[in-house]
Amino acid sequence: MPHLHLTLPLDRAPDEITRPDPAKLIAGDQVHSTWLAEDRAPLYAGVWHSTPGKWRVSYDEWEYFHVLTGRGTLTDATGQTTPLEPGGRHILRPGFSGIFEVIEDLTKDFVILT
Repeated sequence: MPHLHLTLPLDRAPDEITRPDPAKLIAGDQVHSTWLAEDRAPLYAGVWHSTPGKWRVSYDEWEYFHVLTGRGTLTDATGQTTPLEPGGRHILRPGFSGIFEVIEDLTKDFVILT
């Protein structure tokens, strides 16, 4: 039986280290590190960290995230830009597309529902 309460220590190696798809990359050579607390479809939750860069995004899933540290922007397909700053809470719904830019190393908590 799985544990019904989880904690997510970040003093361990990330579960995943990835980079954006080169076809979606606009600028930078960013590295994404992910620490997973929940990894059971349709639910994923954890902490994500990115070094600076800029890439295109397209969401088929629903995501809630809370920016813990760093700075960035999220620009939607119409060109509206939203700053990403510590304390900011955001929801991306399926169908969202645009540009995600990390200006200063950014860390966020996230919950994704596919």
